[in-house]
Amino acid sequence: MPSVIPARNAVALTFGLNGLCFATLVSRIPDVRSDLGLDNGDLGLLLLAIAAGSVLALPSSGRLIERGSAAGVVRLGAVFAAGGLLVAAVGAGVVASTVLCALGLFAYGIGIGIWDVAMNVEGAEVERQLARTVMPRFHAGWSVGSIVGAGIGIPMAALHVPMPVHLGGLALLSLGVVWVVSRAFLPPVPAPEVPVVHRSAWLEPRTLAVGVMVLSFAVVEGSANDWLALALIDGYDARHWVGVAGFSLFVTAMTIGRLVGPVALDRFGRAPVLWGTSGVAAAGVLLVVLGGSAPVAATGIVLWGLGAALGFPVGMSAAADDPVRSAARVSVVSTIGYAAFLAGPPLLGQLGNHVGTLDSLLAIAALMAPAALTVFAARESGSRQRTA
Repeated sequence: MPSVIPARNAVALTFGLNGLCFATLVSRIPDVRSDLGLDNGDLGLLLLAIAAGSVLALPSSGRLIERGSAAGVVRLGAVFAAGGLLVAAVGAGVVASTVLCALGLFAYGIGIGIWDVAMNVEGAEVERQLARTVMPRFHAGWSVGSIVGAGIGIPMAALHVPMPVHLGGLALLSLGVVWVVSRAFLPPVPAPEVPVVHRSAWLEPRTLAVGVMVLSFAVVEGSANDWLALALIDGYDARHWVGVAGFSLFVTAMTIGRLVGPVALDRFGRAPVLWGTSGVAAAGVLLVVLGGSAPVAATGIVLWGLGAALGFPVGMSAAADDPVRSAARVSVVSTIGYAAFLAGPPLLGQLGNHVGTLDSLLAIAALMAPAALTVFAARESGSRQRTA
């Protein structure tokens, strides 16, 4: 099926560019804080504009895809994301306007949210036509893109390159590439000849169960992003660079897990692999918290990253098993997952204030229980039945 290969490559690049835009913004957040004269609390409130944009846009993204196409929504998301980054950069770096910066970040949040849902819907259709698991590798592409974005951001920040040049330039470049490569996306799945009345995907037990599973894995991943480095510094009295190295080890392990995970998924099926990875993630967190030494903690970080790798991308695939309803279901599962990304780390921070940063991570291990209980919902159905 040669027509699927260009679509596969286009989806992989689209994931990478999404990660690139994300890391490009993150790399200049310290400059946003200093240029606008904000303290950490004010900066946190400003960054909520991104969350607000994403949360408001995600529930409607499925309907946009159903009425148009995944390619069209990816392009729309890239327009919002690129425009939002440029406006935020001008607001912070040129006119020093917190309001203008917040409006830009809000638009960026809208764009990055609908872009994410659309590329997952397209990735699921490519996976279905290839008849083998590739979704985790698309998500690994996002990680690679974020690493590249961070790598570019380091010299840009060190050389004090104006933010409109850095953020705006990379955002517009990403928009141009996305606009071109999305032409290789697969044609939309035709609607049934006889319209069928469906109830809302928010009322489907299987979709909600997949959402709970994704929520659990999303908190496991997102909490490492926000708290792992600090937990090592606070709990092990480690130097700052050691904490950053620990987080880098986690990201590396998770990326490797997403690259090699499809082999296990195609060999054993979704449910057995996810049951295994949920246990591996819980064991990894326990080793980090209770290990008591650097080698044990490092082993735990690797297990944590490997265990967290597959839950989110496999949840996207499971939500899209039925191509006719894939957009609506991926939208629901993505909304639940993003809510976990946004709400989980702050709640963990509040817990850390009472029990300590390191010990608060034990709550993450506990989340693997609901993840394991809802894994059954991700089992292959229909054309996605395991053939190995």
